[in-house]
Amino acid sequence: MNNLTLPTVELRGTARERGRQYGEFARAQIDRALAYYSEAFGKSTGLTWQQVTARVDELRPGCERFAPDLVEEMTGIAEGAGVDFTDVLALNARGELIRDSLPATDEDADGCSSFALLSEASGDGHVYCGQNWDWRHGIKDTIVVARIVQPPKPTVVMHLEAGQVGRQGANSAGLALNANGLNGNFGATRGVPQTLIRRKVLDSPSMHEALEVLSRADQQIASNALLTHRDDFAIDVETTPKAHGWMYPEDGILVHGNHYQAFIPPQLAADYRPRPVDSLYRVPRIRTGLRQARTASGGDAVRKAIKDAFSDHFGYPESVCTHPDERTDEIRQWSTVLHNCIDLTAGEYYVAAGNPCTEEYQLLPWNLYDGPGGDG
Repeated sequence: MNNLTLPTVELRGTARERGRQYGEFARAQIDRALAYYSEAFGKSTGLTWQQVTARVDELRPGCERFAPDLVEEMTGIAEGAGVDFTDVLALNARGELIRDSLPATDEDADGCSSFALLSEASGDGHVYCGQNWDWRHGIKDTIVVARIVQPPKPTVVMHLEAGQVGRQGANSAGLALNANGLNGNFGATRGVPQTLIRRKVLDSPSMHEALEVLSRADQQIASNALLTHRDDFAIDVETTPKAHGWMYPEDGILVHGNHYQAFIPPQLAADYRPRPVDSLYRVPRIRTGLRQARTASGGDAVRKAIKDAFSDHFGYPESVCTHPDERTDEIRQWSTVLHNCIDLTAGEYYVAAGNPCTEEYQLLPWNLYDGPGGDG
């Protein structure tokens, strides 16, 4: 289980220093990400990468107001990787750029199926969370795992696309974030990229501060945030540039896909149609599968029940465990690029580097609660 195949890096120092360390470490993965998105944007929108980065430059002032330290970190990433700052900003704003350039379809937002499992629903009495991260198959070789030591803020462990400053993960305060894309055109002006919002959530020392981030962020696109805390609490927040909706676990289980489950935003209500449609069956299939964890004996058995639930192939290839559709152009093919399962009680962070139906769990080399900001 410990033969980790994903690139892992620990980052320390000032924001700029952490960024440089990150950029130097992930230079090859960042180059691959830039090559992939340059081709993807070209095929989807006809825009050159230079035109893309010219559009994204106007986001910088808003980012500096929202999280100046993360702008410093992105500046360091660009320096370490030997690329332009706007290249790194574009990687962090790729969701906003895609949504801004394409009509609303099931291809304009991250997929993903997320869960929280509270102690009453797990056989070992631990609190778990995680997700299947469904996105473009072509970015699999750009994924890195980072541990960010940044006192006095909590230490953060994340898995993310190289060059990005935030996506999914957990911190030494016992707080975890799993995120899913949501669709809908809200006519919002340029706002803060989701990667910065998600990182600022993970930098939060408490559930209260994390929810404050989601409540106050000037976001451009809709996104779902499932927050789980080791003290046996979870909440799902469907965030939009306008209103937010929220929901809580039922019988200790909380699952979210890519359709609005807590509410339908008023701006969309008149003609809302859930997209992608597979979200409508992924969510109940996962919830049913996770019920097996309640009677599981011990952590290994609980993790097996979670992994089995996320390996479900009903509706294949657009299933919980998503596989590339060979009928689709290669640059647009989707898959489950990573599955993760976090034991927030024990501080253990497991990943399956690809489809959970074929990839085994690998335990990351750090416990969440070791070192600065943790219990160790």
